[in-house]
Amino acid sequence: MTWKTLASRTVYENRWIRVHEDDVEGPDGPGVYGVVELRHPAVFVVALDDEDRVCLVTLDRYATGSASIEVPAGGTDGEDPLAAAQRELLEETGFEAAEWELLGGMHALNGVANAPEHVFLARGLTPVADASSTQREEGIDSVQWMPFPDAVGLIRGGSLTDGESIAALALAGIRLGRFR
Repeated sequence: MTWKTLASRTVYENRWIRVHEDDVEGPDGPGVYGVVELRHPAVFVVALDDEDRVCLVTLDRYATGSASIEVPAGGTDGEDPLAAAQRELLEETGFEAAEWELLGGMHALNGVANAPEHVFLARGLTPVADASSTQREEGIDSVQWMPFPDAVGLIRGGSLTDGESIAALALAGIRLGRFR
């Protein structure tokens, strides 16, 4: 690694993130680098039903000021990633899954953030609860099921723009043999 941290100070923190500013020695010499650090890793769930349909949720995102189509996701808040993925799927969709597979990990915005993420494939889905109250709490406007190729079409058409959801669907597509 060509970077060396000379000093670090926290400039902001809350229960979800910490922002620190580092004095660094980098490839181009000395400088200051700001880093957003997630306090807990995130989880993303590609839920696939018996008809090969993917579950997508639509919610309003404050940071972008627009509605966003995404796979179910959330923070671990100190939990085991699989337990968090199971909780998020239930809270956001009202479904449980009999089969869980870790597809891999990724890092969001790794040029400015330390944000580890885990991606799971969930199958063998069963409806277990009316999730409408938790969906409202999370700002979810709708839950929809669509064929996997149609979900990829939303990416191609520019309707699904959430980077982590795109990456999660890509990992699922690779695992399922849809992408080569």
